[in-house]
Amino acid sequence: MNLFEFKRGWQILLLSLLGIAISINAVLLYGFGALVIPFEAAFGWDKGSQQVAITFLYGGAVIGLQAVGWVNLWLGIRTTTILSLLLMALGYLACTVVFNQSIWTLYLMFGILPIIGMGALAITWTQLIGLWFVQHRGLALAIGLSGTGMTAVVMPVLLGWCIEQWGWQAAFVLLAALNIGLIPLAWGWFNLPQQGEMAVTSPAVTDKTENGNDSVPPTHSTELPGINFKQGFRSRNYWACNLAIALVVSAVIGMITNIIPLLHSLGFSSAEAAKIFSVFGASLIIGRLLVGFFLDRYSPTIVAAASLTIPSIGCVLFLVGSDTVPVLMLAVALIGMGAGAEFDVAAYLMARFFGMKDYGRLMGFHQGLITVVSAAAPLMFAMLFAASGDYNSLLTYGVVATLVGGLVLLTLGRPPVFGTRLSAAATDGKSVSVSDNASSA
Repeated sequence: MNLFEFKRGWQILLLSLLGIAISINAVLLYGFGALVIPFEAAFGWDKGSQQVAITFLYGGAVIGLQAVGWVNLWLGIRTTTILSLLLMALGYLACTVVFNQSIWTLYLMFGILPIIGMGALAITWTQLIGLWFVQHRGLALAIGLSGTGMTAVVMPVLLGWCIEQWGWQAAFVLLAALNIGLIPLAWGWFNLPQQGEMAVTSPAVTDKTENGNDSVPPTHSTELPGINFKQGFRSRNYWACNLAIALVVSAVIGMITNIIPLLHSLGFSSAEAAKIFSVFGASLIIGRLLVGFFLDRYSPTIVAAASLTIPSIGCVLFLVGSDTVPVLMLAVALIGMGAGAEFDVAAYLMARFFGMKDYGRLMGFHQGLITVVSAAAPLMFAMLFAASGDYNSLLTYGVVATLVGGLVLLTLGRPPVFGTRLSAAATDGKSVSVSDNASSA
């Protein structure tokens, strides 16, 4: 295994890992549970009404995901990211004084935060990884995106401790401090690769100024290898990716919100159900790393299709009606592995099939669609349960959706090869170049 990319880009990878770990969708999604009771005590907001804030968070994220690619073209990706980290910190601090008896102040701030912090969403960090890592892009993305798993483990405990010590405001002061603390690292480490540093690049990437100013100028962004937004948007493969991953995400998100209630219906206590579900987080990280490792070594379409059909096996294990704890833990783990693979697969396929020229806008639109699906999936599963009265219809949908999603990915074929220039270090001192037109792999 050639570790050249990791030796050269370890700062980029660490920065991206931390950026993804403190991205708003991660910290507020996984840490929200620690805020519910304190909010109820402070403002009288009931638990059910507070859940609507997550819908506003998703809505704001959809807007931010659509806007960030365009703002990157205007300001440059580095400037946009640093500015977003600063605005996010100010937004968190504003929450400590804006919240009042009206729950709409909660909804409003949760909707605004991902918009003003658009440059610090996970899409930016995956774009940065994609620019620095090519030979080991899958594994690098998996490592960076494991930040969400870290957040799921650490953030609820950390926020709960802060709230217990100093009140609910302390949680937002902590989140602000995390964003401010990342700014110096972003200032020093956030760079696009220059000529000879990027394993696969184009002449535009060499245009970073000698005095270390911002990344590739907007006028040169279209010279990066790949196709533009309009070409990608009209591509059949782009919509095949959108459809396949949307199907899998709808099934996985729906299962995540229903596994513990399902276990209750099988006769397990809350403590027993929580213990069974506890394997989900670890399997998410393991699945993410394994899929990233295999994406770098085998056909990306086959690996992607196989990884996204894994949850179907977990759904089948639930359908057969086993009440054995090891079997049920295996079922949860398989669903968790599929959940861990989804974002890795999306980021990898977007970079491989459409290049890095317009990655921000193409991935942003894709993630906007997936965010809408994530918000809608629990509602759809609630309707399925109301209509059937049991969980079999939900599990059947999970099997069908993940299998169909995997089959759709198999129609992508082989990824194209865009204009490239291999660095001397990566090619043992031999300069290699390819034309800027895409060709069949």
